[in-house]
Amino acid sequence: MVSYLLEVGTEELPADFVESAIAQWQTRIPTTLQEQFLTPETVKVYGTPRRLAMVITGLPPKQADREEEIKGPPAQMAFKDGEPTKAAQGFAKKQGVTVEDLEIRPTDKGDFVFLKKNLIGRSTAEILQELTPEWILGLEGKRFMRWGDGNLRFARPIRWLVALLDEEVLPITLENGSETIAADRYAWGHRVLSPYQIEISHPEAYVETLRQAQITVDPEERKSAIAEQVQVEAKTKGGYALIDEELLAEVTHLVEFPFVVTGNFDQEFLNLPPEVITTEMSSHQRYFPIWKDENATTLLPYFITAANGDPKKADLIIRGNERVIRARLADGQFFYNADLSKPLADYVPDLDQVTFQEKLGSIGDKVQRIHKYAHWIGEQLGISEGESKQIQRAVQLCKADLVTQMVDEFPELQGIMGEKYARASGETEAVATAISQHYLPKGADDDLPENIIAQVVAISDRADTLVSIFGLGMLPTGSSDPFALRRAANGIIRIMWENHLSLNLQQLLSQGVEDFIVTFGESEHTANLFSQLQDFFLQRIRVLLGEKNIDYDLINAVLGDNDEEYRQRALTAVLDVEARAHFLKLIRENQVLDAIYETVNRSTRLAAKGTLDTATLDPRAVIDPNLFEQTSEQTLYNQLIDLLPKTQASQQQRDYQQLVDGLAQISPAVSAFFDGEDSVLVMAKDPAVQQNRLNLLGVLRNHGRVLADFGQIVKN
Repeated sequence: MVSYLLEVGTEELPADFVESAIAQWQTRIPTTLQEQFLTPETVKVYGTPRRLAMVITGLPPKQADREEEIKGPPAQMAFKDGEPTKAAQGFAKKQGVTVEDLEIRPTDKGDFVFLKKNLIGRSTAEILQELTPEWILGLEGKRFMRWGDGNLRFARPIRWLVALLDEEVLPITLENGSETIAADRYAWGHRVLSPYQIEISHPEAYVETLRQAQITVDPEERKSAIAEQVQVEAKTKGGYALIDEELLAEVTHLVEFPFVVTGNFDQEFLNLPPEVITTEMSSHQRYFPIWKDENATTLLPYFITAANGDPKKADLIIRGNERVIRARLADGQFFYNADLSKPLADYVPDLDQVTFQEKLGSIGDKVQRIHKYAHWIGEQLGISEGESKQIQRAVQLCKADLVTQMVDEFPELQGIMGEKYARASGETEAVATAISQHYLPKGADDDLPENIIAQVVAISDRADTLVSIFGLGMLPTGSSDPFALRRAANGIIRIMWENHLSLNLQQLLSQGVEDFIVTFGESEHTANLFSQLQDFFLQRIRVLLGEKNIDYDLINAVLGDNDEEYRQRALTAVLDVEARAHFLKLIRENQVLDAIYETVNRSTRLAAKGTLDTATLDPRAVIDPNLFEQTSEQTLYNQLIDLLPKTQASQQQRDYQQLVDGLAQISPAVSAFFDGEDSVLVMAKDPAVQQNRLNLLGVLRNHGRVLADFGQIVKN
């Protein structure tokens, strides 16, 4: 077995590219080796700001010899009257064999020519020489560049290559105009602590050899070391470091030799909102803040940073970082004080000068549309006059901080600063909170708006964005979703589900579409606008139910399969969709679903042969007892009457246990109707009797449909 080392040495790489490149290689390298019939024992990928590397161990010296079966042209094309045609001759020549080596075999698509070919395994060295340039130049990323006079593109200029197969250099070159980058066994050490070339004797000595040159190539090792050192430093200052994982990941790829230093800033800056200080530290300077307590309520005037220089010069590094943070916080203090010089409401007129979207007008225009959605939602939910006034005030102010100096400098503080400024301007607590929380949830695991004021503003904002952007025909495609429309729809549904808001989404979207057309006029994109929004929300409901571990067939059962009734019902009663899905999951787990499955499903299959609608639940409206010929019909009829109040109660309370209990109780009557001593032939010769029996089954089907489309459920 042999080992292989590849190191690509570069100028300082962006941290996000290092992380991405490692992930790409971790996926691609084992796959491409497998395609070449090479199975290594281990593939380890490393990365620092100045290098990407891999160490592959346990590779066979060569591919195993193998027999390969190659399919050629159809037999009727390859041979005519028993003689080989040009097709057979060409295929044989291409494969390096004679026509006599070919054989004809039958397949599902007729007779074809086949060839069994013995292939001699190629050497691993030869294969790696071919794959390595592809691995390097196949990496994807943003902002690739060219350098020198060549056309080679990479995240940063490549300065050296190391390629070792065991102790031997593997001859690999990259051509970049007049520059040739040839692999050897020499890497470079830490730019400050060990600025020398290092000879690497063997791939498996790579990690330790670089460690001696003050480089920790394993990113997980660097990450753990930084996290541990940050916690230790925080404790020395009597505080706690709550480490943000994204920040830690970024910092990990900014240093080659992990060591941290602690600096401080003036106490006066603690008068700033903590969010301003921590945003400045984390987002702009990649510092870790120190908190006085584990709940992150009070900041201490310190920061921790991971340095990439000489630990002996820690004092100099600290002083430099302190100067930077002092200047940045001074700017923040200036912006904060300037913003507080007038009430938040005074910023609202300036929103008319900020474009939301070229064809949709300004942010001010968007706010006016949000007012309409908030009014429609308030009417649906029966919101009190007092709450309605607070909602409209929150809508008026929800985007005002976008034109403040602080948010202009730190866009990630939108909403957060609005809450601070609203509170300072004397707005109510509910209004101030709604300004920040209407942006929630930002991600799948984010918290949700806490009170009805914030919830209504959050839904209104997202609903306007969805209707407006869809109205321009700018639907998400594949992974492209520049306006985060999937996240917006997910947010609306999650807010409704988790806060039990009985909002008729169908009605809200209809109102929004109608208003959009009145405001912006009809176009090719508005013809199917309502239908497109319906489909989009149904798809988001489907995805979110899947994330709640609801089986796919149960999701189909509550949403239907191209069933307009279920489609309308899902968007009219979004809470009910979730309730029914979870209930189906529960009765599947306790096996109650199995007990009623056949009862409903057998009836549903036959009821489809009749003409009864899917809404009728009262058997007395569509069934004539005078047409009964067997007692089993009367029994089923009577039990359907008894089932009616249970189904109606389940509908009203969105608690389907009574319905399921009733379906379980009616099961013996259904069995007797089909298979008992006085069973009936449903498809009777008398049309009236036949329709009467189909109506019996249709009513039973309709009761089942109150819970789900049982035809979509896969029986365990």
